[in-house]
Amino acid sequence: MVGEALSEYPEIIDYVYATAQFQLPTFSKEIELITEDELVQISSLKTPNKALAILRKPKTSAPTLTSGLILVLDGVQDPGNMGTILRTADWFGVKTIVCSEDTADIFNPKVIQASMGSVLRMNVVYTTLETFLSTCDLPIYGALLEGESVYRTSLKKTGVLVMGNEGKGIRPSIRAFINTPIHIPGFGKAESLNVAVATGVLLSEFARLAQ
Repeated sequence: MVGEALSEYPEIIDYVYATAQFQLPTFSKEIELITEDELVQISSLKTPNKALAILRKPKTSAPTLTSGLILVLDGVQDPGNMGTILRTADWFGVKTIVCSEDTADIFNPKVIQASMGSVLRMNVVYTTLETFLSTCDLPIYGALLEGESVYRTSLKKTGVLVMGNEGKGIRPSIRAFINTPIHIPGFGKAESLNVAVATGVLLSEFARLAQ
């Protein structure tokens, strides 16, 4: 992730600390060489890799509703899930994620680690979801058990996909805005899908079928 940041986003990097084994990309600022023991002391990881960087938070902008799919997260709280969702959304070309104010912080160290650098490419906005959704004149898809099978739903290329909390799902005040409920049918005996896995399945279907 440090190497990727150095290559793609050098303008938001303030400091880089690296061991002698780190393969240094071209970087205009000085990189401070440190020992592996020093890296362990300053890192939050038990087994850190060869470098650590301090970056300024990337700027975000208000979500635009003109094209593409916007992912909405309603109370996703596990940092690992959040980071995986960022990485998965990045893979499928989603540029904007709108989060409820109680969704996990994208700058939580576990989120950053799980995102594998995707956190730097995503426009992530925290806001009151009811206010945001009330302005949408687009198909609003929501992952709900009572929804139509995603494998039978006619999906649009431009729209909003709402994913809910790990245990409680999408809260009632947000469900009221969903005009196209969808679900992933199960073929085995598992009770449910992890929210990050479910997000990946749905985004894959949008990428494959959206017209």
